[in-house]
Order: sequence, then C-alpha cells, then structure tokens
Amino acid sequence: MKRRDFLRSSLIGLGTMLGSQLPFASSITAHAQSDEGEIALNLTGSILNVHDPVMIKQDDIYYLFCTGVGIRVLYSSDMVDWHISRGGPVFRRMPEEASAYVPGADSIWAPDVAYYNDKYHLYYSISTFGSNRSAIGLVTNKTLHYEDDEFEWVDQGIVVKSDHTDSYNAIDPNLIVDADGIPWLVFGSHWSGIKMIRLDYETGKRSSEDETLYSLASRAVHPRAVEGPFMIRRGEYYYLFVSFDACCRGTDSTYNVRVGRSSSITGPFVDRESVPMMDDGGTQITFPTSRYRGPGHNAILRENDQDFIVYHAYDFVQGGTPTLRISPLEWDDDGWPFIPGMNAES
Repeated sequence: MKRRDFLRSSLIGLGTMLGSQLPFASSITAHAQSDEGEIALNLTGSILNVHDPVMIKQDDIYYLFCTGVGIRVLYSSDMVDWHISRGGPVFRRMPEEASAYVPGADSIWAPDVAYYNDKYHLYYSISTFGSNRSAIGLVTNKTLHYEDDEFEWVDQGIVVKSDHTDSYNAIDPNLIVDADGIPWLVFGSHWSGIKMIRLDYETGKRSSEDETLYSLASRAVHPRAVEGPFMIRRGEYYYLFVSFDACCRGTDSTYNVRVGRSSSITGPFVDRESVPMMDDGGTQITFPTSRYRGPGHNAILRENDQDFIVYHAYDFVQGGTPTLRISPLEWDDDGWPFIPGMNAES
C-alpha cells in the first residue's frame, strides 16, 4: 500500500551545494530543485489551486486528491508532471447525508485515501468556516483507474460528526492501520485539538468494540490552531504530523508542519524535546521561504526506502495561490524526520 521500488542515488549538484548527498529515486533526480536551500521536486502541470493534498499510487500511476468542489483528482506517471483526471471529481454532487448535516457547505475539504481490505477508502470532511458542526464521511472504490469497468465511488455515509456542543471538530481525517492490523481514524481542527477513533475493519466506519474518543494533540494558545493530522508508523514509533497556525490567507499564511512520536498509537505523543503534543508540543519541519509561504497540511507517501512529504504552500509569485509541493522526507540518526535544506534560516 502506497509503495514503489525506488532506486537510491545521489543528487550531486544540489547535494554538493548543501554539503551533503541526498538519496532520491533515480527517475525523478533530474526534476529536483532548490528554493533557498530546500530540496523539492520541480513540479509541472496542474499544480495550482491545490489545497490539503494527499497522494497514493495504484500500479504505475500516482493519484492526488485535494480540497474542492466534489474533491479534485489529479494524476501523474512520475510524481512530477500533474494532470486533471478525465474521470472527473470524486463526487458529481455533494454527498447527501453529510451535506444535509452541514447546511451551507459548498465544497468538500481535506480528503484522505488509503487502500486496505481490498478496496480504496477515501475519507472526506464537510464543514463551514468557523463552525464545528462538521461531518467526516467515507466513500469507497475497487480501483482508482477511471477507465476500469469496476470504477465506481460508493458513498458509505457519515463516519463521525461534531456539533456546536462538542469540544472538537470532525474534519481533516487520516486513516492509519496499526501494527496489529487495526484501522484508526485521526482527525481534528482547532477547538480541543486532534482526536482519534477506532474503526471497524470490514466497514471502515466507527468500531463498536472501542468507542473511546482519544485525544492526541492540543494547543492552549488562542485560537488553538492545530489541525490536518497525518500519522505513519516507522520502526518502533508512530509519528503524528500536524499543522500549526493560520492557513488560507494567501502569502500572509503562517501554516507550518510539526511532528511528535509515540510508541503507542493512542499516545502520548511528544516532540524532539520531550514536550507532550497535548501541551503545545511539536517539532517544526516546514518553514516559509521568500516564495513559498505557509507550507502545511501535509501527507506522507512511503516508497520503500524513500519517503516524500506532500503539502501545499502559498506561492508569492502566483499572488498567494495555494500550490502543490512535494519534497523528500529524510530521517536523522535519532529517528526524527526533516526536509533536506529546509530550516528556520531558509
């Protein structure tokens, strides 16, 4: 799931410039670039107006889903040149149950996609700005190839929802299957922070075996801006990536990605300095550059020995348009992730 056999080679030009040699997939080495030190892929095609991206691969095609009317779908054969899918958006009209629960919603936010139990599970969120009357739904498909006879998105309805009386916000879903094969859904935005629920393996919806609402990360500082969770398992740890601060303000956006880890999927998660993520903790791994502001709302694509971080940033050259960004994600000797060349001094 979400894997491809990449050959590792050295990015000699940029590696020399940065004082190191970075391992990349040989097929995309020629497409790497540096923006004030940060190593990233030199993306082309339909990469503008991409917000909250998540990427997966089926056979030889990468598929990317992002916020938009009906959930926008892009595809690429090399992770570099992106095109709008001729199969159209996931939804031709707003999903009935979720949109009925959230009157006034006109687009679908922050999808997440994963393959398990012989089908693709795409979780989506419906809300309106400033409100936590929100719903996360599930749609499934046997294939992502739109020309396949079995291609059909089937809406499974609401998985979890929140209302004005709740202390959390049911948006920004992310599915992770733990070391025991149990699926979980991580989600949350602002309010009391990041939450997690256990899912039923067969239905992909909330489990009746464990109905606990787990709390994973929170911020005490107003406006308690933590959202966009994405979790992976690597070695003995689960890593929780989240986005801090303000999105959706063009070049004034202050979005940035933070990370913590735990030996248990239910936490507690702590950052590199051992600060709990429930107490404002989170080690920063994305930073703005003069061109790309507010880099955040990430996903991770795991490809055997190489990981990639997928996110959006607001492009100053394009007037603050949210733009797709993909960078290699490396790991230091202490098991903490970083983007080569990206730091506070970039």
